[in-house]
Amino acid sequence: MALELYRIDDRLIHGQVVVGWGQPLDLRFIVLVDDEVAGSDWEQELYRMGVPPDMDVYFDAVDTAATNLSRYQDDARRGILLTGDIDTMARLVVATEAIRRVNLGGIHHRPGRTQRLRYVFLAPDEEVQLHDLESRGIEVTAQDVPSARPIPLDELLAGNGS
Repeated sequence: MALELYRIDDRLIHGQVVVGWGQPLDLRFIVLVDDEVAGSDWEQELYRMGVPPDMDVYFDAVDTAATNLSRYQDDARRGILLTGDIDTMARLVVATEAIRRVNLGGIHHRPGRTQRLRYVFLAPDEEVQLHDLESRGIEVTAQDVPSARPIPLDELLAGNGS
């Protein structure tokens, strides 16, 4: 499978994704799944500026990403699929039934969210969505960088992930 990682990170494309994950995993493309960004040329250009010239970036809405997922998975190069929120990833998982693992990266503070790790804050409805993903057989873990230990969802929600 060419898609090495399915990551939720509310900052989308930034240094930790491009350098922190991109270099160790030898990533050659990023699929950014976001309904709004997929329709905005200027936002796409901003995100393209954050990646090296040898890395391709594809922008899809959820429905387009679901259609294109097998093409991305069959790509000979290594890639990462990013969403900016849990809802978008959950919609993609339901639409494709081809995603087996989801990585929680940076999900930052906002009103109504509780800190679970220094880089993961979750609202009760988001916790329900993550439990729903697990009930579908999806492995959900939190991991900010590749060298860190993946923290399983139950451990994360119990507050034992440190």
